[in-house]
Amino acid sequence: MANNKTARAAVKDDLNTLKDDLKVLGAEEKAALREKATAAEAKVRAKASEAEAKLREQAEVVRERARGYYDTARVRGREYYDEASERFDEAQRYVVERVQERPIQSTAIALGVGVVLGLLLSGRRR
Repeated sequence: MANNKTARAAVKDDLNTLKDDLKVLGAEEKAALREKATAAEAKVRAKASEAEAKLREQAEVVRERARGYYDTARVRGREYYDEASERFDEAQRYVVERVQERPIQSTAIALGVGVVLGLLLSGRRR
């Protein structure tokens, strides 16, 4: 029986030693995992910073390109406006000259156009 008790005590000591060893190994692994997690976090932060910098650069490139398009559109719009204004002025001068050359005919034409428009517009109201 003494051998049995001694063997049980030895097994209990071995189990306690294993438990302690497992606790130590668990703590070591936990520390190693924390270090790896910290290193991975640092790498992710660095990559995020790089990505942010690249995005900012691309945004600036797109912004400059958009400014160029805007400036080009503004210049073309101004050119079209100036050309249309010039054509309108020419047409206005032409009409004024024709009215001054033939005032009675111009008045008759204007009266006829007015009557036709009046009939068309009044026809819709009926």
